[in-house]
Amino acid sequence: MADAKQLQFGQRLHNIDRNHRKLAKGYVTSMNHDGLLVARPRPKEVRLTWRGVAYVVIIMMAFKVFLYAQIGAEAYQERVVALQNGSFAQQIGAYAMAADPITAGLANAIGASVK
Repeated sequence: MADAKQLQFGQRLHNIDRNHRKLAKGYVTSMNHDGLLVARPRPKEVRLTWRGVAYVVIIMMAFKVFLYAQIGAEAYQERVVALQNGSFAQQIGAYAMAADPITAGLANAIGASVK
């Protein structure tokens, strides 16, 4: 019995500490339906950073290189052309996935090890 109460107390302390850390980063107060003022953590902002953009570009380039090396230049080009004939979103994808000299060069360099 005492162990269960200690675990419950420890969990309550953990929750209080977690809420305190969240509120320390900023909070917004609002009033409940009964008139009680309650502090809630400030909603997180989604920030676009240069590092995040760089990671997305690097991952996309790695995907293009791997795909180009795996299926070959002709099949890759056929799939890009098929995307160009599709919807607007597919046309954007075709533009992004179009083979460039860097993609072809890297794919040829690693092509033997992938197959």
